[in-house]
Amino acid sequence: MYRIIATLIFCLALSAGLPPAQSHAAEKSVLDQVMERGVLRVGFDTFVPWAMKDKNGEYIGFEIDVARRVAADMGVEVEFVPTKWSGIIPALLTGKFDVIIGGMGIQPGRNLKVNFSAPYEFSGMSMVASLAAAPGLSSLADFNKPEIVLSAKTGATSVAAAKKHMPLATVRMFDDEAQALQEVLNGRANAMVASAPFPEQQAIRNPDKLYLPLGGDTFTREPIGFAVRKGDHDFLNFLNNWVLVAESEGWLAERYAYWFKTMDWETLIK
Repeated sequence: MYRIIATLIFCLALSAGLPPAQSHAAEKSVLDQVMERGVLRVGFDTFVPWAMKDKNGEYIGFEIDVARRVAADMGVEVEFVPTKWSGIIPALLTGKFDVIIGGMGIQPGRNLKVNFSAPYEFSGMSMVASLAAAPGLSSLADFNKPEIVLSAKTGATSVAAAKKHMPLATVRMFDDEAQALQEVLNGRANAMVASAPFPEQQAIRNPDKLYLPLGGDTFTREPIGFAVRKGDHDFLNFLNNWVLVAESEGWLAERYAYWFKTMDWETLIK
């Protein structure tokens, strides 16, 4: 009887196109690969204060703190792989890095391509406007007009938010937030849509040119998660439990407060 069962298993493995010895073998998870390599490769794009360079050329920011803590808790080193936002998911899928830790909003469309962890933070869309090009505007309705030009970062959720809440306005997209902001500073765009606290920080830095038409409030709420390649349940399980621990310790709230509710870190970049 044992030989008959063994023969059946052998035949099933061959019919599936798999070598008999590997018929029940699972592909090695990214978690195992990282542990063997001793390095966690992190994909991200730069935008203040999530991730940016300090005066010494080193990366700092909320996401950088998170990535370093994740790697430390795994007992491995961290390698940062800066990647343009518009191509960051394809880069993950082709194996250029192991995980996206870059303020990525959890969205159904993105979830078709990658797996997301539980949220480790929540973001929201805000606006900063030009005092010269958009004086006195104070609501989404004021900006939802054909003559209004909004700037945003290519591929970011700010683009979808702008088009959804202000569909009559023209949305111009740029490779990074600095370029999108410059359009407003130069008066070529009436306002910029971006994740908080970027608009608020720019209004503080440029009080003679910019203002917050919504009073600093966000008009969306978006969960932020780690993004990994599909099928890697071990890695996803680790990240989900990491979020649970970091939240319960208050560590995530502490780092968020430092990077998003103060400007104490600004001396590090200037």
